[in-house]
Amino acid sequence: MVTALAVPVLLGAAATSQANAVIASWNLKHAGWNNGKHLEQVAAVASHMDLIGLQEVMKEEVVSELEQQLEALTGDEWDSLVSHAVGRSTYTERYAYLYRDKTIAYQGGATVYLDPEDVFSREPLLATFVEKDTGRAFSAANVHIVYGDSKADRSPEIRALADIYDLMKEISPGTPAIIMGDFNMAPDEPAWGDLRTLGLRPLITEGATTLSKTDGRYASLYDNIWYVPSEWPKASGDVFRFPDYLGISHETARADVSDHAPIYLSVTGETLALLPLEGGQPQAAGAEVASRRASKASSSASQTCIDLNTANADQLDQLPNIGPARAADIIRQRPWSSSGQLTRISGIGQGTLSEIVASGLLCS
Repeated sequence: MVTALAVPVLLGAAATSQANAVIASWNLKHAGWNNGKHLEQVAAVASHMDLIGLQEVMKEEVVSELEQQLEALTGDEWDSLVSHAVGRSTYTERYAYLYRDKTIAYQGGATVYLDPEDVFSREPLLATFVEKDTGRAFSAANVHIVYGDSKADRSPEIRALADIYDLMKEISPGTPAIIMGDFNMAPDEPAWGDLRTLGLRPLITEGATTLSKTDGRYASLYDNIWYVPSEWPKASGDVFRFPDYLGISHETARADVSDHAPIYLSVTGETLALLPLEGGQPQAAGAEVASRRASKASSSASQTCIDLNTANADQLDQLPNIGPARAADIIRQRPWSSSGQLTRISGIGQGTLSEIVASGLLCS
């Protein structure tokens, strides 16, 4: 029940493999929009991984730019797979896989789930890869579960992940499979029951992965990798708290990189060795990046409230329960004469409106 992608297989010449392949998942928050994202900092974090499943890729070109950044930073060849745009509303995004050629090979079968029951708002991207050092193949599903208004909106997609897992096992019998992504659901919720029955468990069970605005504090445990432990007997994982690594505040991290921290699975269970930075910054950063950061900080400091008629999608996304889709709806339905009119946006009721007004973020 899948539809094939027209994805080229571009494998670089084999080099000395790394024994400890690292598989990661990262929601890059609107990567590709004109939002000042610092790809050199994204690359500095991604350079520690060998295969990265990316969510919220808004333009295909940003993946090519990341490849170039990674190749310049690591000296290795990198390749990628990118899905077509998926999404039910005016808001759509792409999934992507970035992988280091000398460690990971793309084996084939890149497909976007056909979703015959129309459960998923953004149908997952499936693909099969090979660890070059061991010759071991594994299947991966890249997922971004809808946020909606409540857990009830997310639960059907979570439960349907069992069908995704069954499909991967049907396509590649005997091959280990993982499901990675931003699930918008903590791993201890009842909706995960069907996946647990199949033997899958969450890689990350404690802590959180989304950045709060307070340095050092993280909120929900939404990002994860689900896997069958017996298929990965030596594996271990953790959250890559990249603001600490890059030496930046959470506010800067959310603005310049992402509001999600990547999570990673170390195949052999070895501790992730952090690469040194030059002067506390990625090598590709330099004065131009510092200048852009200062300019952005100045702009943010001068903005004291969010105007429904002039704010961009990123600014609107800061309001409670306003995700990318609703931000796009707010922009499309301008002008607004009062915040009370927001109830004409699908999914915004009086309760959500009260939270938005109580946040104090809106201009009066």
